[in-house]
Amino acid sequence: MTHHTNKENMHINLRIWRQKNKHDLGKFVDYKLERAHPDMSFLEMLDVLNEDLIKKGIEPVAFDHDCREGICGSCCMVINGDVQGPQKATTACQLHMRTYKDGDTIVIEPYRARAFPVIKDLVVDRGAFDRIVQAGGFISVNVGSAQDGNSIPVLKDKADMAFDAATCIACGACVAACPNGSASLYTSAQFSRLALLPQGQIENTQRVAKMVYQMDEEGFGSCTNIGACADACPKSISLENIAILNREFRKAMIFGRHPFPKKGVLSSAGRK
Repeated sequence: MTHHTNKENMHINLRIWRQKNKHDLGKFVDYKLERAHPDMSFLEMLDVLNEDLIKKGIEPVAFDHDCREGICGSCCMVINGDVQGPQKATTACQLHMRTYKDGDTIVIEPYRARAFPVIKDLVVDRGAFDRIVQAGGFISVNVGSAQDGNSIPVLKDKADMAFDAATCIACGACVAACPNGSASLYTSAQFSRLALLPQGQIENTQRVAKMVYQMDEEGFGSCTNIGACADACPKSISLENIAILNREFRKAMIFGRHPFPKKGVLSSAGRK
């Protein structure tokens, strides 16, 4: 990768997906940006572009952002074919223009997944993630008041795995990177962060069935263990979580009481 070390402004060619609404077909539109700077973040570069567009009376490019610190998961976009950009374990907002060189062409488009419909330009609807968590990604039993820190023994490796799963920021990079548009990595992370701890194990059977069925109901594809999801994840969520999800789902199907799927089919964790 060539890094730009010159502190002068960069000239960047941008090809950005523009789409008025979810009903519009959309198209790529080319822009030239003359005042990008290597110290700018990628989103700051888009801010500068939008300032220029507004001055010209052109509608600015719509894109999601919030914290700009790699925490909130809002800045979901595909950059030159790479979900969240070319750098590993990095969100788009933490990508800097020094990654590119003067005169580069950068193609920016929204996530392409059936379950993430485009709202406008680079903004997609990731509400399906919220509905998966609402279906069962929580603890509803009364676990009482907070106990002393060491009163409930938890193996360190389990605690570490639960913590790592909880670092998921729900950005959707895993779905966008998967050729099948699967949400298995996201769903498994939301499941594992609870299922690996004593407080969450009480409801594992119901939780896994509800979350997996909702995942399928949203139109996500099946997991075929390609691994592109973990490779694109800015928080490096492990594929091991998918194995935990699949194992617990099959146990729920065989031994546990669980809600039946609306359409009478097995989920992507055990599809017929």
